[in-house]
Amino acid sequence: MGALAAELRALPPSCGPVRLVAVDGHAGSGKTTFAARLAAALGGAPVVHLDDLATHSEPFEWTDRLRTQVLEPLAAGRDTAYRVYDWTLRRFAGSAAVPAAPVVLVEGVGAGRRAVRPRLARVIWMELDAAAARRRGELRDGPELAEFWAGWARAESAHFAADPSRPYAATRVDGVTGRILPSTLGETSTSS
Repeated sequence: MGALAAELRALPPSCGPVRLVAVDGHAGSGKTTFAARLAAALGGAPVVHLDDLATHSEPFEWTDRLRTQVLEPLAAGRDTAYRVYDWTLRRFAGSAAVPAAPVVLVEGVGAGRRAVRPRLARVIWMELDAAAARRRGELRDGPELAEFWAGWARAESAHFAADPSRPYAATRVDGVTGRILPSTLGETSTSS
């Protein structure tokens, strides 16, 4: 993890003074856990959780919130904060601070999407197929969220069919072991 952290710190800034790094993959693929480990290896890098910006009615329509509340202030070199969606109350409640640190992680399904890629220094993809990731997520969340997962799986599939992130990932991570996979730079592209 230390080698990846050093590699990310050495990238040129992509969003003002910040190296914005996306951790993307299917729901249940280990994004949040990996992002936490990577943030620690980066000395406490801030992590923006896209689950905080998504809503029940808009699971993928968070790009404007991300742009105005996070990306534009960071691009200007300013610390910022974003409003956090409360999935129980079904409304935005509270906020999360994001300092304009040298590296800021954005983790969540669709973090490497077309609308965000121009601001990204790197896309990291969690390698775990959709079915295995869903099984893991359902096991984690319990039977009370089975209906949510059924709807989510359809929305996620439609999202990645229209706006795939995986082809743009210069770093891939095994979603089961958390191990960084051999370089795939020869088969990736950073342009949108």
